[in-house]
Amino acid sequence: MTQMVPLHKQNKKEQREYHSKQRGSWYGLCPVTRTVPNGKVYDRNRVKRSFASDRATEA
Repeated sequence: MTQMVPLHKQNKKEQREYHSKQRGSWYGLCPVTRTVPNGKVYDRNRVKRSFASDRATEA
């Protein structure tokens, strides 16, 4: 029967193997690009959209 060796006593290669098994997959998604835009920052495109929607309601 094999003895259970604590993780901090295992060598680096075995620790890396253990941690890589624990990590999940993003299944093709890039977490960096999935950010929520800041509402306080000036957004030129938001201004254009609001201007276009105002003009559409007037016509």
